[in-house]
Amino acid sequence: MLSPLSPTGASPWLTLVGLGEDGFEALSRSAQRAIAEADLVMGGRRHLALIEGHNTGALVPWSTPYAQSLDRIEAHRGRKIVVLASGDPFCFGIGSLIMQRFGREALGVLPGRSCFTLACARLGWSGQNTVFASLCGRPLARLVPLVQPGARLMILSADETTPGLLAAWLVARGCGGSILHVLEALGGPHERMRSLTASDPVPCDIARLNMVALEIVAGKDSNLLPLTSGLPDHFFEHDGQMTKQEVRAVTLAALAPHPGEILWDMGAGSGSIGIEWMLRHPSNRCIAIERDAGRAARILRNAETLGVPELHVEQRALPVDLSDLPRPDAVFIGGGVGTAGLLDSGWNALASGGRLVANAVTLEGEQRLFQAFQAWGGALSRIGVERLGPIGNVFGFRPAMTVTQYQAVKTC
Repeated sequence: MLSPLSPTGASPWLTLVGLGEDGFEALSRSAQRAIAEADLVMGGRRHLALIEGHNTGALVPWSTPYAQSLDRIEAHRGRKIVVLASGDPFCFGIGSLIMQRFGREALGVLPGRSCFTLACARLGWSGQNTVFASLCGRPLARLVPLVQPGARLMILSADETTPGLLAAWLVARGCGGSILHVLEALGGPHERMRSLTASDPVPCDIARLNMVALEIVAGKDSNLLPLTSGLPDHFFEHDGQMTKQEVRAVTLAALAPHPGEILWDMGAGSGSIGIEWMLRHPSNRCIAIERDAGRAARILRNAETLGVPELHVEQRALPVDLSDLPRPDAVFIGGGVGTAGLLDSGWNALASGGRLVANAVTLEGEQRLFQAFQAWGGALSRIGVERLGPIGNVFGFRPAMTVTQYQAVKTC
């Protein structure tokens, strides 16, 4: 039996089998043969119960942490080993972890139907128009950017409490009219599907193995995140030290985020730039560096509220040695540009191709940016914003402080 992932014709010694609630009999003959001939079968207790009586080797349940089980597999390297997983092992499953540890050469994969495939089939939803997510070991806050008017989300539940938590969370966000389809034990003899709105009472007998399909209905009082850069300032908790909406939108455009990149937000204030950087793509990362403890705590609260709880905060006084941090793809400096060594610290951290964007509102800051422009090239621009406000009993536009912005790409 050859692995569809293996670049060679070598027979793998480790087979990853995707198993559904319909059990051993529903598996392909290749998967059944792999289980029957295995010297050791490892999986969750629920999975092992589904193949009981079809294997003469050892049946070993997963231990916690997973690393212990992976070490046990390693100890049996070269023997016939089967690892059981739910449905498609590479769809929010253990497949990536197994691949990372043992490599493609060792691994044969016989996937089953994913729970998302089954759920879409039951509901008649198009997979390409549905957003898939998981709350297994992941916070609810991750759903914030995904909750959009009319969106369809397919969510893998952590346990039987997830539907109730989701319903209450949606109501709190002004989406109480959203429809929840609770799908339990898909593909098995105890499969069940029930539908309700988020504001309805949630059944108390939901199976532990379930997933929730959401149809988002935004109420008049909902406060959902727009997809654009430059979120309204009121979305952020701040003390006035933040990059304002219009300048933030221009700054994000200058930073030009790409998927999977790391940003250093040096002197992060409210964390608004780093948060919007992470909102551009779920694989983006940000390290916010802020010396003030109160502001550092505020950044974390903002990140949680706006759906990027993984944003990392370093409470440090700049400039300081940052060589212990992951190297950035982009650096933003929004305050203290005139501080000796700060701009150089960000520039020196970048590899070739990295981007630096810095904003200044003081003459001292502008002077430092002009020096950087002379040394490193790039571009300087000024951003002016005027806002309407009262002047006595009439109205007029008042200019905000002009922001000088420097942006450069490192070429050496």
